[in-house]
Amino acid sequence: MSLENFNAAPREEAVATVKPALDIARWIDAIVDGRPYQSVDQVAAAAATAASPLTEAEIDGALAHHPRIGEKPQGHTAEAAHSRREQPGVDADAAAKLAAGNKAYEEKFDRVYLVRAAGRSAEEILALLQQRLGNTPEQELAVVDQQLREIAALRLAAALES
Repeated sequence: MSLENFNAAPREEAVATVKPALDIARWIDAIVDGRPYQSVDQVAAAAATAASPLTEAEIDGALAHHPRIGEKPQGHTAEAAHSRREQPGVDADAAAKLAAGNKAYEEKFDRVYLVRAAGRSAEEILALLQQRLGNTPEQELAVVDQQLREIAALRLAAALES
């Protein structure tokens, strides 16, 4: 959907456009209610700060839709398509290393490891995972909030530039 169409769309259609980027009701409402936007960059900037901070329950709900980093989901959902597109540099060797890191992360933080994979190599993703294992749960919650926002801003910008 173009930015012009997004700005003019009925609320339900605008919500449907935004929801695949980040399925958190407060965030969606903030983006949709912020219309009209002058540029896709302005929408992306709004996405990076809307509904801040996200609650732990909102984050956990959003992560329920995210596959593990390094896994290539096979489904036909928007989330599966986004994941396949965002992790092109993860080969079988990297996926095996990430699987072990994912397990350690999940044991420590009781949630799936989330990182903006777009534009990052598998080595960078793995290094960030190792680094983040040193975080406290409170520190990691803030990092996950920021990563969700980065991913959402990229996805929303892509949806509005198509």
